Amino acid sequence: MLTDRTIKSLQPKDKVYRLIDVDGLYICVTPKGNKYFQQRYYFNKSKKEIHLGTYPTLSLKEARLERNKNKVLIGKNIDPSLERKKNKITRNINNSNIFYDIAFDWLALKKDTWNAGYYDDVKSRLERIVLPKIGDIPIIELTSAFLYSLLEGIQNKYSIEMAHRCKQYIGAILTFAISLNKADRNPINDLTGLLKPKKKNHYPSIIDPKELGKFLNAADCYEGTIIVSIALKLTPQLLCRPGELRALEWSFINWDENRIDVPGRTMKTKKDHVIPLTKQSKKLLKEMYEHTGWQKNALYVFPSQRGFSRPLSENGVRIAIRNMGYTKDQVVPHGFRATARTLLDEVLEYPVEIIEQQLAHNVRDMHGRAYNRTKHLKQRAVMMQKWADYLDQLKDKS
Repeated sequence: MLTDRTIKSLQPKDKVYRLIDVDGLYICVTPKGNKYFQQRYYFNKSKKEIHLGTYPTLSLKEARLERNKNKVLIGKNIDPSLERKKNKITRNINNSNIFYDIAFDWLALKKDTWNAGYYDDVKSRLERIVLPKIGDIPIIELTSAFLYSLLEGIQNKYSIEMAHRCKQYIGAILTFAISLNKADRNPINDLTGLLKPKKKNHYPSIIDPKELGKFLNAADCYEGTIIVSIALKLTPQLLCRPGELRALEWSFINWDENRIDVPGRTMKTKKDHVIPLTKQSKKLLKEMYEHTGWQKNALYVFPSQRGFSRPLSENGVRIAIRNMGYTKDQVVPHGFRATARTLLDEVLEYPVEIIEQQLAHNVRDMHGRAYNRTKHLKQRAVMMQKWADYLDQLKDKS
């Protein structure tokens, strides 16, 4: 059995040599006089060795403790070498088991796979609705009963849709925690069917031309920041989804070709999309460019008030519409896509497949083939200009 006095007296030789302690522990001495502990063990009938540390940084007493810990792992049918590799891979992950910390680790993991608008939406909802209630609670203390109480409260205070969204986020975070060995099970799975079912209603929209004209005039008179004001005016014109509008970057705009080339990474469909620019939309974008776009750090067409590194909040245009006097049952930003879908078809009499393609829906031809992003681009450009002119006519008539 080794002693500290014995180890200190060991002298280097021409080759590495070792002295054995007990239960597989031994110390190696190199030709340069360095000394380090190793442990030999058997796992699944295979002989293995694991490096424990250098002496005297790791004392004999500490080396024996490490050996004993590894023996416990072996007794549980866990290979110490593999366990060490796993710990090395995950050592940069936050060791906290508090829901708040795990939630932000999860968000960091997802940031590069989501478009910026969706990431900001999820982060905002977690920060506003979920984290104030459960952020400081250890994840293993989140029972199904407690989470049901939380989600029921969200359902009553906000909406059924918001409760289902938050349930989805919490469930994903808990699954992430399980993969990090910070939780054994996901209590969200116990809540299946307990929330009120989501209503499959269409987004509230204005489809009466006269009422639409009134809205457009009200939007022109809206006294908000120039960023929100122009985003509000472009919402009925560009026909993209609210999150896609907020995530527009200056690099997407092709001024010479009068179009916006939207990459799939920012689209709900994950497919590239083209938005033809009209005289009206180009004028508004030029105005926006003169306000912020010319600056070196300008990334988003509609930047957040907190800085150019993030897009406008999901609440920006929606709150503007509420401040104009419209309720959530009358119209929401997403509803203008339905507005265009209806009026382009029923009033301007454009082919449905052209409208659907401009709305970036999954459109297929008579043979079941998906249209590519530039299919019918000339017709779509003409349609978008007719749509912009029609909106101007509605304003003049109201």
